[in-house]
Amino acid sequence: MFSAGATLSKPICFSSQMPAKTCNSKPSCFFLGKFSNPLVFSGKNQSYSQYSTFSHKMGQTHFSVKAASSVGKWVSTHVVYGAGNLSKHFDRINSGSAEYTEEPVTNVKFQTSLSLPGCSCPLSLLGTGYREKVFAFIGVKVYAAGLYINQSILDKLSAWKGRPAAQIQADSSLFDSVFRVEVANYLYTAASLEKSLQIVLVRDIDGKTFWEALDEAISPRIKAPTGVDKTALSTFRSIFQARPLKKGTFIFLTWLIPSKMLVCISSDGLPSAIDATIQSENVTSALYDVFFGGASVTPSLKASVATGLAKILK
Repeated sequence: MFSAGATLSKPICFSSQMPAKTCNSKPSCFFLGKFSNPLVFSGKNQSYSQYSTFSHKMGQTHFSVKAASSVGKWVSTHVVYGAGNLSKHFDRINSGSAEYTEEPVTNVKFQTSLSLPGCSCPLSLLGTGYREKVFAFIGVKVYAAGLYINQSILDKLSAWKGRPAAQIQADSSLFDSVFRVEVANYLYTAASLEKSLQIVLVRDIDGKTFWEALDEAISPRIKAPTGVDKTALSTFRSIFQARPLKKGTFIFLTWLIPSKMLVCISSDGLPSAIDATIQSENVTSALYDVFFGGASVTPSLKASVATGLAKILK
């Protein structure tokens, strides 16, 4: 792996933890240039070759990423979106690590690209933040969090092109669009909607306490829960009951489509299996609103995602 101060004379070839099957469909998007935070395409065991490509099946994207001769140079990245032929250039976002982004308050490191159980293709990091609870007037950090998305979601956000981060952060319709990408058009298949929230605990906490805090935020957002909602909440609760959650535990909440979410928990690195499937749009949308709605429990995460989108959509 290369560091932020490395100098590269050749384009990068990404050899990462990606599905064995090839992701490929039409039309394509082509990314040419150097990517850095908030979206950096990389993985473990990178190798270097003259050209680097991988195909993105459901996301209708094909990435070809070339490194600058030095990290400090400005690089222009040309992006051609399949939907509507939206073309744009965005300059170097910032220098940062090519494999990890560090949440600055908790110092938790997030991989910039992940392959997760249940997802068809790798997801890319868009922003990070942290959750803080106040006890006796003292703020206590509970966890760090990072949002990962399928690149195809960006195709639907051209209406926000050129808006500053503050305006994006205040616009609930943008975050709704990230959650509910239209699938009427054949371009936007189920995989195009995939997004995941990674939670990394920064202190020990028992599962019952973690769930109660989560339920306290979710339940008021579901005004009249149906039988389906109650079953989904019961399934959700059962994952955490009587389960100790140690510092460093990973919790992934992965929305495949608005009505279906996967939960993966791992105390030993990235998860290899799915712990539960939650199937209730009221529950999954309420959970998304907990983090990205008007009263977010992680305002630093929402602000970071807004900043990342502003840089990409400028």
